[in-house]
Amino acid sequence: MKRLVPAALAILAAATAGADTRGRPDEDSLARAARLNTQLAVAYLKQNDVRSAREKIERALSQNPRDASVQSAAGLVFDRLQETDKADSHYSTALRLAPDDPDMQMNYAVFLCRHDKPDKGLKLFEHAARNPSYQTPEVAYTNAGVCMREAKNLPKAEELFRKALGIRADYPDALLHMTDISLQRDAALAARAFLDRYFAAWPATPESLLLGVRVAHRLNDRATEDKYSDKLEHDFADSEQTKQLRQGAGQR
Repeated sequence: MKRLVPAALAILAAATAGADTRGRPDEDSLARAARLNTQLAVAYLKQNDVRSAREKIERALSQNPRDASVQSAAGLVFDRLQETDKADSHYSTALRLAPDDPDMQMNYAVFLCRHDKPDKGLKLFEHAARNPSYQTPEVAYTNAGVCMREAKNLPKAEELFRKALGIRADYPDALLHMTDISLQRDAALAARAFLDRYFAAWPATPESLLLGVRVAHRLNDRATEDKYSDKLEHDFADSEQTKQLRQGAGQR
């Protein structure tokens, strides 16, 4: 299952690429420059070059601080630099500039959940999910569920994952989370049902195979346990999940 990660780099890059920069010629030039510097900052972050990312995003902010995507990218950069208060300020500014933009809502929600403000993050995820312009509400509900799991609120997390699956029945992250939650609840048959739905729609991954080992072990289904174990060892020998399997994780 995926954990919450910093705001989507691709979303920010796409948003800045498509930003509306119409205005006076000088303003247009500055807005285009800010957009380019933001794209460069995102590219540098992908390369883990945070020093260059900071330089580019600070330049973009000086050129066009009224662009919500620039502010949101600044939040991402300063979060990576562990300057949490500054990151929070930029994410908040982005949302103030574009309060109905679901990408700004999602970006800030991820940040809030990662920094121990799950209730505030949950509200923004739910706003994004209900936003008519947001085309993948199952993603918002699943991220909200992850946020609640990390906040140790398992009932709310399960509710949110089920909402995601109510929108898209084969959404893979929600299926894997529900498999794991079912195991936590000692509901191995339910766990197998969720995992079967996953394998019916998606290829095996190290994560899904290790879950399969755990589910089969809980059900005393040795043949299926061996099948998943062998596939994990054979197809993903160097994965973290294979290391966990060798350490006995499949029996938990």
